[in-house]
Order: sequence, then C-alpha cells, then structure tokens
Amino acid sequence: MSKNYVTGFPRIGEQRELKKVLESFWAKKVPFNEVETIAKNLRQRHWEYQRNAGIDYISSNDFSLYDTMLDTSIMLNAIPKRFRDLTDETLYFTMARGDKTRIAMEMTKWFNTNYHYIVPELSLEDHYKANASKIINEYMEAKKLGIKTKINLIGPLTFLGLSKRIDGKDPYEFLGRVLPIYEEVLSRIGTLDDIITVQIDEPIFVKDLEPKVKSLIKPTYDRLSTTASNVKLIVTSYFEHANEATKILVNTPIWGLGLDFVYGEENLEVLDFIAKSGKHLIAGVVDGRNIWKNDFQKTLNLLDKISQTLGKENLIISTSCSLLHVPFSITLEKHMKEEIKNWLSFAVEKLDEITIISRLFFEEHHKHDKNLHDALRENTQANLNRRSSKRIHDDLVLQKIKNLQKFQRDGQFEERIKIQRKTLGYSDLTTTTIGSFPQTGEIRTARSQYKKNLISKKDYESCMKHYIDECIAFQEEIDLDVLVHGEPERNDMVEYFGEQLKGYGFTQNGWVQSYGSRCVKPPFIYGDISRPKPMTVEWITYAQSKTNKIIKGMLTGPVTILNWSFVRDDKPRHIVAQEIAVAISEEVDDLQNAGIKIIQIDEAAFKEGYPLRTDKIKEYEKWAVANFKLCASTARKETQIHTHMCYSEFNDIIKTIEAMDADVITIETARSGNELLKIFKKVGYKQEIGPGVYDIHSPRVPSVEEIVKQINRLLEVLPKEQLWINPDCGLKTRGWSEVKQSLENMVKAVKLVKSSL
Repeated sequence: MSKNYVTGFPRIGEQRELKKVLESFWAKKVPFNEVETIAKNLRQRHWEYQRNAGIDYISSNDFSLYDTMLDTSIMLNAIPKRFRDLTDETLYFTMARGDKTRIAMEMTKWFNTNYHYIVPELSLEDHYKANASKIINEYMEAKKLGIKTKINLIGPLTFLGLSKRIDGKDPYEFLGRVLPIYEEVLSRIGTLDDIITVQIDEPIFVKDLEPKVKSLIKPTYDRLSTTASNVKLIVTSYFEHANEATKILVNTPIWGLGLDFVYGEENLEVLDFIAKSGKHLIAGVVDGRNIWKNDFQKTLNLLDKISQTLGKENLIISTSCSLLHVPFSITLEKHMKEEIKNWLSFAVEKLDEITIISRLFFEEHHKHDKNLHDALRENTQANLNRRSSKRIHDDLVLQKIKNLQKFQRDGQFEERIKIQRKTLGYSDLTTTTIGSFPQTGEIRTARSQYKKNLISKKDYESCMKHYIDECIAFQEEIDLDVLVHGEPERNDMVEYFGEQLKGYGFTQNGWVQSYGSRCVKPPFIYGDISRPKPMTVEWITYAQSKTNKIIKGMLTGPVTILNWSFVRDDKPRHIVAQEIAVAISEEVDDLQNAGIKIIQIDEAAFKEGYPLRTDKIKEYEKWAVANFKLCASTARKETQIHTHMCYSEFNDIIKTIEAMDADVITIETARSGNELLKIFKKVGYKQEIGPGVYDIHSPRVPSVEEIVKQINRLLEVLPKEQLWINPDCGLKTRGWSEVKQSLENMVKAVKLVKSSL
C-alpha cells in the first residue's frame, strides 16, 4: 500500500543547471536541444532522488522550463493574439519574456509565496485545443526508468481564477470552453497505463470563495472524475485551509484530497466529512515552505489526531505543498556551523523525513527497528538542541523591544512634504530609478573572491567603488534627477542585510526559484535580531561624495526582509518583524546623520505576505504597517522616506499603503496597465507616487514615444505635482546595453512631456 507522497519537487537543479542553460540559450550561446538535454537529465535525477528515498507518489509534469501556469496556457492553446505567429520554444519564451515588438505577459506572485507565475490572458477570440505532448512525454520518460509517476496539472478553477480576460470580464465564464480541453487531456492520460493518478492543483480553494465559484466545484469535478475510469483524481490545495471546497469535493467521484495541515490547521475541522465519504486524504504534514527540521513526535501526534477520525487505511503522508519553495539539499552547505546545519531540512532531506514519518506511523513493528528508533531519537535531540541554544536567545534584543518609546516619525505628511520640497529642491515629474543597476560578471566575481579570501578588502572595495563611480557618471550624463549608487556590493536585497544582522543565517547554495531562470538565496532567521554595526552608510556616503545631486540611501524594509526569508517557527512573525524594524530604524538614523537626504525603504514583498483568508488580514495589516512606521520612526521631517512595492494589486489595500506614511511610493504598473492607479485618484491618495513607466522584466527597450504615451496616461489619472518617473523595478537582472538606452529614453520622454505642459 502506497503511504507517502510528494506534492512537487524543485526543478532548477542542485547547481542551478536549469538557470544556467536557459540564460545561455537566451544569449544565443547554446542551441535549444542543449536546454532539452539538461532538462531531461534534471527530471531523471530528481525522480531518482525520490525513488531512492522511498517515496511512493512521485510527480511528473511538475517540471517546467519557466512556469507551470504558462505550461497550462500552452496545454490549452490559450495564446494571446500578439504571439500567435510564433511556434515552439520561441512562442513559449516570448510569452514569458517578450521581445522587441511584443510585451511579455503579466507576472505576479503565486499566492503568498515568493514564486512568480505568468498570468494567463484570455480572449473571446481564443481557440482552445488540447496539447498534452509535454505531459505524455514526461510520463513515458519516467516509465522507461521504471518509475510510475502521478501527473500534476493546474486545475481549471485555479487556472481561470488566476487569469485575466482582456475585456475585463469574469474569467470563470470561460469554464465551459476550457473544461472540455481538460477532459480531452485526461482521456489521453488515461491511455498511458492501466491505473494512473492525476494530482489536480486547486490552491484557489484556500481563498475566500464567492458563491459563484463554489457552485462550479461540483459540476467541474463530477465531469473530470468520470472522464477516464482508470484515472484516479486527487484534488490538492495548500498554503491555508480549504474547508468550503472540501465539503463540496467529498460529494464528487474524486479519489482523494490533498490538504495542508502545516499552514491550514483548520483542515482538521472537515475530517468528519472526508471520513464519511471514504475519500483518501493526502495529509500535508511536512512543511514544504520552510527549512526547519520536522519535529517527528509532534507530527506523529498530529497524524494520530487525524487518524482518530479518518483511520489509517485512507491516509497518505505528504509535503504541505510543492518543495519548489525550499532549497535543494543541506549537504551542499560546506561552511555552515554544524549546530545550525543540524536544525535544517531542505528538499532532499524532506524526502527522508516523509519516509521516516510514514514508517513510524504505519509500521507496527517499528519499535523493533533500530534504524527507525535512532532516527526518532536523533530528530528529538536536534529539536531540543535548537530550542535551548544560546544562539537563539538575546536578552539585549528583548530588553530593547520592551523599552521602545517611539513608534512613528514626527510630523504629518502635509507638513513634511513642504519642508522636503524646499530642502531638496526637486521639480514635478522627477526622474529616478528603483535602486539597483546591472550586476556584471566582474562585480559578482569580485564579491565571490572576497568572500573566499582570494582578494584583499582593498581590492574588493576598489572594484565596488569603480562600479559606483561609473553608475553615477552615467546617471549624471543622461541627466537623471535623483541618483542611486547601483548596489554592486549587494548579492540580494534581503541576503545582504541578513549577512550583517545577528540572528540571521545564510547559505552557499540555498537557491530557490523566483521566476523563470531567476533564483534567490533567502537568508534564514534562527535567533533574536540585532544590528551590530551600520550596514550601508559607508557605501552610500561614498557615492554621495561623488556627486552634487541627491543620492538615495537604499534599505530593505522589515516586512520584506521577513517575507523573503525563511523565518523561525518558534516565535510569532510580528515579533520577529519588530526586531528587524528596530535594526532598520537605527540604520535610517545613521544615514541621515551622515547627510543622506532621501532614504528608500523597500517593501517589495509587503502584499505577498497577506493572509489568504480575509478574516486574518486585519491582524497582518496592523503589525505590518506598525513595523514599517517603526523602522522609519527615526527619520526627521526633512528626511524624505520612499518605499517600493511590486507585483501588487493595490485596490484592496490602498488605505493600508497610505497608513504606512511613506512620503513617496514607487510601484509596478508597466505590465498590468494603469487601471490600478485609478484607485489612488478615487480615494484621494495624497502622498507622492512613482508608477513604473516601463517593464524591466523584459529585455525589450521602450522607445521615447512609448514612454511619452505612458507618462501622459499617468497624467490623466494623477497630477504632475504628485508624480515621479521611474522604471517599475530594480535593474539588477538586466544588461547594461538595455538599461542605458531605456533610461536615456525615459529621461528624454520626461523632458518632452515637461516642454508640452
């Protein structure tokens, strides 16, 4: 009897092989068949890892060259009109990345994770038809290795719920057009084997479902479950509870339900419904989103609680979600302190955890198995060691938090902005960038060599300062108004700070896919947070010494640092955020005392941390806003505080953004259009705002005329006195040739618009 299960597995490879080959292909250095070879090797290696660990249910079609939502668009032939003249890999990657003539499809966050998906575009002109070739090829590929996989599909209700119609109407109205394609795909899958399992991912079910959406669940799964008699359907949701959908799904012919008991404890409330239905429960009890070693005894107690209602016969032990969200393996960490390393578990280690837990839970004779007994004892000891470690607890931090007296900055916005306008002397439609400039191979090499003690501190700093000099010279040359230093010293906007904060850990190879070939290496918070010394002052003041124009100090905000880190699970998140906020407030004070007049505190991940359930949002907003205000509380009235947010729909949180009390906010709007700006006008948003005038996630260079049109569209929504002009995000991932031309065009466009006003 199969008793354990993995929802999905990372795909970038243990050495980021997928990233490297994709970027080589895009740079025209290797042919596409090289990408296909690397991808095939990775799939087979990942299947072998799972088989060798003793996993019963291993996935196929969880691998993607860019994104599984994009793969689903291809599966359905949901191809936007501007791409329909393209074929094969050119079509696929152009949909994701755009080209010189085509704007890429919109990209946004996958629920409340740091993964991004490509937003499907739907049109009444679409002609949907099934394309199951990828699905079939990968299944047969695994079968040749003697591995019978379950097939992963994005469910139709999630696909539609996360799509946008170009006419602005309800995407769910397309269910009647899309569902027959799913039926055809399932029919083709049914021809592959005698019995075959299909995992249909419906994470949309963990959100608050409108009555209309709930009414679609039963007819959808009544149809899909009876498409092929030999196909066993498992409907999986994750990141929260799915109680409303579960109560409906138990009355359909699906074979099983996958539920998240790590982040959706409320799923316990629907066990009676599952038990009465006789469905199988795939119980997500091993955390697929965080990196801490599982507490076996705690998990076994949870499984006992579940089995009291459900019994053991229909219970399967699983990850809470796909392991896409954690790094590959802790064995790749050669320099981490052993004490800390023993607290952690990455994707490969979680495979072993699942197998050990399932054996401990299901095998009555395990008490006589020395290896299992030793595994349980070692796990218990590792968790005890972590809880009692002196590395975790810092009484000075706790005392500082206890003695806090000032929680927000002085003065109202209306008073501050008058002082700032006078002090800083900037005009309407001021130009700037979000912060980072391209990370060249030279500076990456210098950083790496310095960390490995292969070059001296003097040589390292010389390289960084030379880059800063060039960044400032370029910005002055094109006549940008407010400058940045380019951030050459920063490997990542969160990791850079994590490396300098006490209580933070970081990895050598803890890479996690963010989107496409883009990988991030999140730090992890294991203890109480403090700032031993200034983190950015030396670099920012050096840059300011090289120009008479204003240089922005660049910091990452406490909520983003929290949301883009692996956070300790032994302390409430809002308390951890408060500790980070105090550290950032100290940095703000040091920067302004060093003569820095504008300080940007990025909260790029503010929205993605939102709870998926409405009843939990107010509490999150309360502490997230409070901690942003706390981190800016040391700023004087004349110090202008900026923040940046990306990939956000602001309509529902505009008042929350206003409550953060930043003087200027920059936001992503280039891919999503200017519709979201209308809400700023509608609610009477008073702070200044810099909507992105071009998309930096695409290699295409926008023309002067294109940016002029975009600025004029912005002016239809907001007055010039309120607008700043900037790209929609940092420029770290772009090439210098694209960046230079794009920014030159942006500045020229602003001058043309100003001359016409």
